[in-house]
Amino acid sequence: MTNTVSARELVARAEARVTTLTPAEVAERRGRPGTLLVDLRDVRERAREGYVPGALHVPRGMLEFWVDPDSPYHKRELGEAEALILHCNKGWRSALAAATLQDMGLTAVAHMDGGFERWRDEGFEVAAE
Repeated sequence: MTNTVSARELVARAEARVTTLTPAEVAERRGRPGTLLVDLRDVRERAREGYVPGALHVPRGMLEFWVDPDSPYHKRELGEAEALILHCNKGWRSALAAATLQDMGLTAVAHMDGGFERWRDEGFEVAAE
């Protein structure tokens, strides 16, 4: 089987059309009323590496279902947020996820460049499980 589009190209396409924030911009915005930081990483990643305090954990595979108010899996917190900022470990899954949420009609959605790794490496607060 030959890929016609690589994963890297899909991420680049997503990043070209979504809002990308630096960790410093996320740190400044995360405390704003109505803004929700969403951690898309796997539960094992969070347990091993820690997490951004206040971030809602939404496993990447459930995001669309938890956001959709017509889904039986809908999560109220996601529906009540005025703006979502997504992050994963490196910023790849979150870029794809932000593009998907835009496809679903959400407009106030962004993702964090470099993901949790960049957040941690730049010295921002990390909590442990």
